[in-house]
Amino acid sequence: MSKVAVVYWSGTGNTDMMADEITAKLNDLGHEAEKIFSDNFSADDVANYDGFAFGCPAMGSEELEDGSFEPMFESVEDKLADKPVVLFGSYEWADGEWMQNWTSRCQDDNINLVADGLIAYDTPQDEDLEACRNLAESLAKAL
Repeated sequence: MSKVAVVYWSGTGNTDMMADEITAKLNDLGHEAEKIFSDNFSADDVANYDGFAFGCPAMGSEELEDGSFEPMFESVEDKLADKPVVLFGSYEWADGEWMQNWTSRCQDDNINLVADGLIAYDTPQDEDLEACRNLAESLAKAL
């Protein structure tokens, strides 16, 4: 059984809902998935997990949340090259540019992204939650 960290930040609860869905699906698939708020995860924790789902909504001018999530992600991104990773988050304006930028950043860092980043507009609807489950399946296949 693989251990997976679902590390997220959420201000309105939308990305939290996505993290719940991803964590539940990974557990249903027989993996040991743990949902962890970004304040409670650090570079020292990376070695304890076989794969990762990172979730952060779009903030400000299409960027990652900078008080908790960005510093945490910056501290772990150079340790993720050999582990499967997926990205997810919600947004309420613009067109998802923050996910495009985040994906490019991960590719530049040789992070093993095993699926396209998943975005949900505002509160995740049924189809968004299904997409979360599909994302979890993609991660599970790569473990």
